Amino acid sequence: MENCLLTQFSFHNSGLVDVLGRLVLKNIQQGAATTCYVALHPQVKGISGGYFRDSNEARASPLGRDTKLAKRLWDFSASLVNGIADVNSSLGDKS
Repeated sequence: MENCLLTQFSFHNSGLVDVLGRLVLKNIQQGAATTCYVALHPQVKGISGGYFRDSNEARASPLGRDTKLAKRLWDFSASLVNGIADVNSSLGDKS
């Protein structure tokens, strides 16, 4: 297995990781619940730009409220998109 590091620890403790994962992580339905709630529930109709956690409106973390960081992320993302558009246009792609 090229570029893969497997240790004896990972083989012997996979059961422990599975048990801990079930206690801490969400299953597919639980993970999708908030997205479905915000998209479909009439109780949140008209709410825009809010942050939701576990199907409840919540306050974002300090990093989530950092407007300077948000601008840096936006600018970086825009540069990636523009870079892709530049490459596509140089290849003759009209999309």
